[in-house]
Amino acid sequence: MSALKKFLVHPTNSLAAQFLRYAVVGGVAFVVDFAVYVSLTEWAGLHYLVSAAVGFLCGLTTNYALSISWVFQNRSLKDARVEFAVFAMIGVVGLGLNEGIIYVATAIVGCDYRVSKLIAVALVLFWNFGARKVTLFRAGP
Repeated sequence: MSALKKFLVHPTNSLAAQFLRYAVVGGVAFVVDFAVYVSLTEWAGLHYLVSAAVGFLCGLTTNYALSISWVFQNRSLKDARVEFAVFAMIGVVGLGLNEGIIYVATAIVGCDYRVSKLIAVALVLFWNFGARKVTLFRAGP
């Protein structure tokens, strides 16, 4: 079996494989997030921070669905509602980081709002993966 097929089909609990899968899932969620972000800012005329919040929440939902189905095999919580609530709380911290980074990079540093978003995504990726791995998707006790 090719390494790519093994990666795609046979989930593993190795941290490296999980992070790689999480990066792929994050890429898909980023496309959703960024598309909503730019669309709402450019075409709907919303303020970039409002658009960032809406886009982030769309990406968060995409990330959750893909993470539980492909990235993480071990589940720390058995109740899906509680699991999503914890996932969302971690996401709220991520949203705060996202908004703060975008604001500083755009309003203070003077970056284009799209570049600011790219910076935020790169930094928030590590927070989200680490916090979710430790709280939600770790192997048994």
